[in-house]
Formats: sequence, C-alpha cells, structure tokens
Amino acid sequence: MSNAITLVQFKGEARVDSRLLAGQLDNQHKASMALIDRYAAKFKRFGALPFQMEKPTAGSAGGRPERYALLNEDQSYYLLSLSRNTEIVVDLKADLIAAFREARDRASVTDTQYLPLYHAMHDEVAALARRAKECGSSTPERMFHINANKALNAVMGIASGERDTLTIEQRLLLTTLQAVWRNHLHASLEHGDDHHEAFRKAKAAVLAYMTGVGALLLGGRAA
Repeated sequence: MSNAITLVQFKGEARVDSRLLAGQLDNQHKASMALIDRYAAKFKRFGALPFQMEKPTAGSAGGRPERYALLNEDQSYYLLSLSRNTEIVVDLKADLIAAFREARDRASVTDTQYLPLYHAMHDEVAALARRAKECGSSTPERMFHINANKALNAVMGIASGERDTLTIEQRLLLTTLQAVWRNHLHASLEHGDDHHEAFRKAKAAVLAYMTGVGALLLGGRAA
C-alpha cells in the first residue's frame, strides 16, 4: 500500500491530519486520538500540538463534532512509532517522508524565489497604478494588484486561494510568470504606454510563455 499524503498548512507549518493517518493505518480514528491524548506530553516535546473540531457535514443525520490533531513531521513519526511495524506502517513512513520533503522544497522555493519576485512584480504594478492615475483613472491601486494576481491565476488555471496547494513545478512556473509579467510591464511603461496597453502587453507575454515554455515545464500539459 502506498498513497500520497496530503498535508495542510497550520500557522505556516506543514501538518498532517490525524484522521488521514488513522485511515491510512486502517485504524479507527478514536484509537489514534486515544494514543495522542495518552502521550500528549511526549508529542509536545516535538512542537505545539494543535487540536481542531470539525462539525458534521451539513445535511447529515445527527453526529457530534469530531476532534482531531494536526501533527508536524516529528509528531507523525512518533505516532507511527507507537504502532507495530507492519508493512502498512513501513509504507506510510515512506509516504510521510516524501510528503514532508516536498513541503520543505516548496517552502524553499517560496522563500528564495517566489516571494521576492512576487514583491518585485507588485512594485511594478504600483507603477502601473500611478500611470493610470496620470491618465485620469480613478481605479484604486489595490484593484490593479488584484487584477494582476487574477490574470496570473487564470493563465495557470488555478482559482483564488489555491496557490498554497501548487506542486513545486507549478510554483516554479508561477514564479517565472511573475518575472515575465514584471519585465514586460516595466518595458511597456518605460516605452510610455498607457495603463491599458501596458497591462495588455504583460498579459499577452505570460500567455505566450505559458503556451510554449510553460507547457514544457509541466510535461506538455496544461496547469
């Protein structure tokens, strides 16, 4: 048995839902929670131990809110250490190692590449807003930033709020698209274009990049 582990972000840290681990172990979640509660002091040696409550699904018949834990990497391994080392547990350890390694790689891309280029792009968007004001536009600056993000999301084929779920390859591509957007926006403004034309040229540039190089980076498929 080998299944990809989906991690969640909690206060900027990758965590795994105790319910997911219980399901992978073919355990009742209440059994896993009993272990976590019993050894809570030891779990807390590896970091904060946040608990969450989830209400029953709307329309379901009855049911009580379910309590679950969000475990960090060390805590998830510790939970597995409390289980017999079966083939299922061995596979799950390997899946956890891969999931947390990918989360670290994604965080590294975010800190060293994505965020600097994100801010650089939006510095140029602020210049676009100033050009718009010079042209008589009354549109608030924040709308230019929102529209730039929306345009890049559309090119990537992602919805608002989905950037944290991107794979490393997608995050690297989005980082590059931000650089393309920023560079073409800067060149257009330097050329003296108005805000409409500058935005159009930047959008056309990222679309062209996505159609060519972007598709190759994602293995010849759309985002």
